Amino acid sequence: MTRLALTLATAAAAALFATALAPRAPAPAAPLSYVALGDSYSAASWVRPWNTDGCGRSEQDYPHQAARRLKLKLTDVTCSAAEVGAGLLGPQSELKGPPSVAPPGGWAAKPAQIRAVSASTDLVTVGAGGNSVGFAEIVETCVKQGLVSFGTGTPCTDHYTRGEAASRLDSRFAALEADFAALLKEIRTRAPRAGVAVVGYPAVVDQAAGCGWGSWNQLGTVTKGDMPWLDTLERRVNTLLRDQARRSGAAYVDTYASSTGHGVCATGEQRWMYGIKDSLTGPGDQSDPPSELCRSIPARGEACTVLHPNLRGATHQADRVTEALAGLGARRG
Repeated sequence: MTRLALTLATAAAAALFATALAPRAPAPAAPLSYVALGDSYSAASWVRPWNTDGCGRSEQDYPHQAARRLKLKLTDVTCSAAEVGAGLLGPQSELKGPPSVAPPGGWAAKPAQIRAVSASTDLVTVGAGGNSVGFAEIVETCVKQGLVSFGTGTPCTDHYTRGEAASRLDSRFAALEADFAALLKEIRTRAPRAGVAVVGYPAVVDQAAGCGWGSWNQLGTVTKGDMPWLDTLERRVNTLLRDQARRSGAAYVDTYASSTGHGVCATGEQRWMYGIKDSLTGPGDQSDPPSELCRSIPARGEACTVLHPNLRGATHQADRVTEALAGLGARRG
């Protein structure tokens, strides 16, 4: 072997030896697996762009925003009209969009959202309960009674705090409490190592100031006298969710306190909530062709958005949820 060949062979051997001894860079950690369960407030229904399978799940909902920020592997099964029993724990046959007008033959039923949770799940958020107590139905009743009373008095409050309607509402809360406890237990069974966060509802009508009777971009014909009771109803739901979270060892994400002053009666950029009929928010030009009933409502706006977070509201929810998931993820690590 020539001197040059010997030198090259020696150098190559030394390089291979050095490479073998050099510490290897650690492989990048796999992203945490995040499953989002919930209703239209979690799905950010009517915030563009949304899916068209009847759930109205937006790419701007807080699960998507939080997952992008934290680089999580997201499975988002949130769906509008989902109840804790019929939707999260069990299958959901009633779908309401958007799109608000169903295709011929209707939408296919959705499997129970809980099926998305497994032993490999690292993080779970749950945002549901309003449909279980009939919040949309209650708002509809308040609209009708406020119209009959020409905006005076507290007709809806009187209706739901007396007699059969009050008893029925109490029964719904009792059922929600049982269903939510069962849901959190099932999550723990399916994903015993997962960090779990229960997400409360943001402020919808925390103040009556700024709302005008007959303004469908706000609360329509709900009387100002009934608005405090609607706020009390929402806070009652949030209290139940918070208590259930604490009993199960889950985190509770309070989106109400930080959104006060930004409900449906706020104005301009300060309003984080759609009114009953409103102009859509979010990127793109996706539209929701209104139903015949929606078209008959005398108000500006592209869709009957019926008191849901707009893009500003969904981003606020994402801020709070991102904070919670970051903490849970750090503990997982």
